[in-house]
Amino acid sequence: MNLELRSNKDFWAGLMFFATGAGAIFIARHYPFGSALSMGPGYFPMVLSGILIVFGLIIMLRGMRKSAKIQGNWSLRAMIILPLSIVLFGFLMELAGFLPALVSLVFLSAASGREFKFVEVLLLSLFLAVLSGAMFIWGLGLPYSLIRGF
Repeated sequence: MNLELRSNKDFWAGLMFFATGAGAIFIARHYPFGSALSMGPGYFPMVLSGILIVFGLIIMLRGMRKSAKIQGNWSLRAMIILPLSIVLFGFLMELAGFLPALVSLVFLSAASGREFKFVEVLLLSLFLAVLSGAMFIWGLGLPYSLIRGF
């Protein structure tokens, strides 16, 4: 067993899944669970978090058995722009609506990488806007406006 964990990508990926699942269980611990036939608001977060924890443990154990090294460097630009794009998405959902928030999220996320191509990102954001609007707003009936004021 290789215990060099500082640069083991499988170990860190598994730890991320485990920590996300544990954090979600901690947040949802006071929600009523219900049962499989009568699900409460805590049922889905708890079950999904349990699955994340199990997958995280499996991936961590695989990483401890065989070492797959992390290659490349940390991108400071991505570490700053990606969280900011998610926060901006949340603010724009309230201020501008679903479509402007989604387009800004796609553009900022793409700008955090080195291979940003404007036309490709524009086509991707238009495709995702149409597909997401159809699925979430019209299909599921979520109470978000496509564009604020319209």
